[in-house]
Amino acid sequence: MVVWVVSTLTLMLLAGVLPDFKLTSDDGESITRVALTAGWGAAAFGLLSALVWPLVVRAFLLVPALVLGLLVFFLNGSLLLIALRLIPTGSGAAEPETAVIVAAVMSAVASATSTALAVRNDDAYRRRLSRLAQRRRRGPGRDDGPPQPPGIVFIQLDGVGERVLRDAVGAGLMPTVAAWLKDTHRLTPWRTDWSSQTGASQLGILHGTTFDVPAFRWYEKESGEVMVSNRPASAVELQRRAVERTGDGGLLTLDGASRGNLFSGGADQVALVLTAAARRGRRNRSRAGYFAYFSDPANAVRTAGSFLAEVVREIAQSTRARLSKQTPRIGRGGLYPLIRAFATVVERDVVVAAVMGDMLAGRTAVYADLVAYDEVAHHSGPHGRDAAQVLKRLDRSLALIAGAAEYAPRAYRIVLLSDHGQSPGETFESAFGLTLKDLVRAGCGLPVPRRARRTRSGAEARYAVRVALHRPVEEAPDEQEHRPGRLPDPVVLASGNLGLISFPDVEGRMTRERIDRRHPALLATLAAHPGIGFLLVRSQAHGAVVLGRDGIEVPLDQLTDEEGPLRGFGRGAADAVRRTDTFPHTADIMVNSMYDPATGQVHAFEEQIGSHGGLGGEQSRPFLLSPLTLSKPPAGAAELVGAEQVHHVLRRWLREGQGPQIPLVTEVAAPMEDSPSTG
Repeated sequence: MVVWVVSTLTLMLLAGVLPDFKLTSDDGESITRVALTAGWGAAAFGLLSALVWPLVVRAFLLVPALVLGLLVFFLNGSLLLIALRLIPTGSGAAEPETAVIVAAVMSAVASATSTALAVRNDDAYRRRLSRLAQRRRRGPGRDDGPPQPPGIVFIQLDGVGERVLRDAVGAGLMPTVAAWLKDTHRLTPWRTDWSSQTGASQLGILHGTTFDVPAFRWYEKESGEVMVSNRPASAVELQRRAVERTGDGGLLTLDGASRGNLFSGGADQVALVLTAAARRGRRNRSRAGYFAYFSDPANAVRTAGSFLAEVVREIAQSTRARLSKQTPRIGRGGLYPLIRAFATVVERDVVVAAVMGDMLAGRTAVYADLVAYDEVAHHSGPHGRDAAQVLKRLDRSLALIAGAAEYAPRAYRIVLLSDHGQSPGETFESAFGLTLKDLVRAGCGLPVPRRARRTRSGAEARYAVRVALHRPVEEAPDEQEHRPGRLPDPVVLASGNLGLISFPDVEGRMTRERIDRRHPALLATLAAHPGIGFLLVRSQAHGAVVLGRDGIEVPLDQLTDEEGPLRGFGRGAADAVRRTDTFPHTADIMVNSMYDPATGQVHAFEEQIGSHGGLGGEQSRPFLLSPLTLSKPPAGAAELVGAEQVHHVLRRWLREGQGPQIPLVTEVAAPMEDSPSTG
């Protein structure tokens, strides 16, 4: 009633302020009659929003998310125009553009009023959850059978390392996590493989294998294609290979839900899942996850407002960093403010709403990824004030999810984890004036941009070529790069502070001896560069070898963490390099940037001042926060190593307490791309 009264007053106020919006009554212009007309209009708009809006949103499920966000305003304005025509005691009129403004204000005021009445929305939120839970339990067959065992909700905080989490808890930024750590949960660090990035880690966590995922992006010679972990077609292929290798559909095969992930984990219920987004036709229901949130027009308007606020926040923060000459710093213009707002607002809100819906539906296992911190930390740094504010807002989302558990038809255990951390540091290009690709081209004697040629690194590389060839290097103009008969240029790819160099004309991995014959100065140039820590290359004479500065060369079977090129990179670095060497698609030359143990800094080969993807620092140290009611994660082992081990821990937890049974190899579930899904 209070919301209706406030909406009525708002409608009257807007009619008096906006020149293109009028309310009139049949019996004159008295304030009482106009108020009655406004009351009828507010009631009609509220009813249409409650009854028609969900149907309209469902009809637009195939519309891309950003387009749907813009349509929110126009659809809301259309409902207002219809409501004005339904007023029985008078009439209302508004221009279409004015109707959009009035509808947005009405929805925002209704949402703000509900929030104020509910004291920060907790009471109203709990009452609404209670009603939804009771409604679901009244459904057919809901009360039949014995009590269900506890379900598990896995929440992945993308890119949040163990140290970042501890610092945030200590600084009071994450009170929900702090309460869990104090009373109900344990914190366990784990260590990633060499490829410390979401594509490898999440594939391992959800599907049980990280085999042959050497980086975030890599070149496959047999197909001539670049695999990119966050590209839909690549994600589908990676999931197919994982299912084929393990003989298992995934962690979420039985009554599971996958929200906001790269991979499905075998779940039937998916929303914002990349492998499902690659489908075409009626079977693509990944976008149906938007319905859980945008079916409420107030939510839609609130999220749109938060989206715009986040865009303004990013512009203000980047401007402040530029004016204060903050270092390290990268460009944050173009579309980035919109991309950040989508990751930190829209994706977060939709995923959180979907997870709460899964809990109220009583699903057995839910895995959701919140990418907000990872996106901001790449551009603002993992330890900066911008990233800290994101962690604070993520903690509020965790509190909402925990609150939903109180009204679910079964008990839930909430597991918080991350897929990797982030290591800070100036970019390779910013520190040395040229990219890794420029350095490789210079080391091969190929033309490089003038800006790179004038840097010290570029000059040293070209000098090394002259010495190796015993003659001057031709200063070929750029147009000669693709002259007929020339060997194809090397493919140089970056994955954080991990670089991959492939020679596409050579079948299989090119040996060190063959590289030296073709490009005598390349390996020496790379290994000696101060921004590079070590190289991995295959030798015909010695097998795989690791090259470092000062001519250091260590066969892979003799590589250790304590000395040689990997000294200072941390425990397990040698084993991680050895494992990657076994992958069929490991690049001809694997390049890891330098790492300074004193500062924890690396040099990303991409435009990122918070990076992950290789070895060095916090990027390889994610965490696992689990309830004390579950068994200890390492299960007797000294350390939890690799996403595959994390997968086995999560499988064990799902089995505990007579929970859902994951199919064994003899009960292979169908691959995700062959099973229907709903959102």
